[in-house]
Amino acid sequence: MKRFLASLALTTLLLTTTSQAETPKQVLTACGHPFYPPVSWVSEGKLKGLAPQLTQQLFTELGYDVQLIADTNWKRCLLEAKLGNIDIVVAAYRIASRESYLAFSDQYIIADEVRLFVNRDAQPDISGLKDLPGKTVGLLLGDSFGDRFDAFLQTNSHIEYVSRNHQNFTKLANQRIDYMPIGWRSGMLQTRKLGFENSIMPLREKIASEYYYLALSKAGKLSQHLPYINQRLKKLHDNNNIRNMIRSNSLEYLHNPL
Repeated sequence: MKRFLASLALTTLLLTTTSQAETPKQVLTACGHPFYPPVSWVSEGKLKGLAPQLTQQLFTELGYDVQLIADTNWKRCLLEAKLGNIDIVVAAYRIASRESYLAFSDQYIIADEVRLFVNRDAQPDISGLKDLPGKTVGLLLGDSFGDRFDAFLQTNSHIEYVSRNHQNFTKLANQRIDYMPIGWRSGMLQTRKLGFENSIMPLREKIASEYYYLALSKAGKLSQHLPYINQRLKKLHDNNNIRNMIRSNSLEYLHNPL
């Protein structure tokens, strides 16, 4: 009887272990801004950057696999999350129009100081917000710079939309638009990467201080993990891991192919 019970216990253990090994992890899908280094960008068909890196790290800790989607523009990424076809937006501003379909972390991923980038030769024409009415602004489809400044743009500027961010930089370098708003860090990286340092510059005046948060589609059940995500993001800030990741991802962007 003892031999039988021992054999039964061993068989049960083997079956349990085999079952666990054969149970695949749930695969989550995630997308992000394809043109906003060091937060996220697409290079060589892959979504890279601080936010995708953090997303994979945190959800791996929670027992998931994360598939990063790179073949979508920013507006489509947000739409797919709204429709429930994408589980995670790796980083997004927390604005009113997104609150209905995205659950945001309380702890931010990165602070984003938004400035106006202008053509160096035309710079005297624009020195601050007071000079913007009637001017032409270049915006990427789906972009937002906070509810207040978005409303200002809609009522004070002529807007030209593009689907790829390098189009705005090229248009600004050629004075086909008057200005574009963008986070200072990302704007400086892209200006350098695209070779426009001699023709494009940021104004000193900060127009907004926004934050990128990790965002989860409300169509799923991932919101239950937000307390853990907030705790981990805070710890990663406190021990300077995120600061180091910002630096390493900035360098990676500059060395990646366009």
